[in-house]
Amino acid sequence: MQVLQILKKKNSDSVITIAPGSTIAEVAEVLSARRIGAIVVSRDGHKIDGIVSERDVVRELGKRGEACLQNTVDDIMTKKITTCERATDVVDVLTMMHEGGFRHMPVVSNGDMVGLISIRDVVAARLDELHMEKEALTGMIMGN
Repeated sequence: MQVLQILKKKNSDSVITIAPGSTIAEVAEVLSARRIGAIVVSRDGHKIDGIVSERDVVRELGKRGEACLQNTVDDIMTKKITTCERATDVVDVLTMMHEGGFRHMPVVSNGDMVGLISIRDVVAARLDELHMEKEALTGMIMGN
């Protein structure tokens, strides 16, 4: 299965972004209001400047306390982003996420962001794929 199939199943093509220079408090508000685990930092909604997750915010709060909420997202965002393309295989995405220790991955096409997938999306897709394979094998064994 490819990332394209995951994107087709998601409710929306749009990726929630926040502008560089936004405060950590603003990031926390968006993450909470949208019930999402990460947000892409982007000047224009197409090019990726960074990504920040709930964990990034919590770690910073744990280190510095609530004073950090007035700092900008630029201070805590991950700037070196691993991305994938629509044609990337979900097993490859799982491997990259596991080895990189992250749970969200932007999907790009020709340098522009076209989606964002989470580990939950990828695991669900892989489980669907395994279920279909099991059903096909069972059918072959049973002579159906």
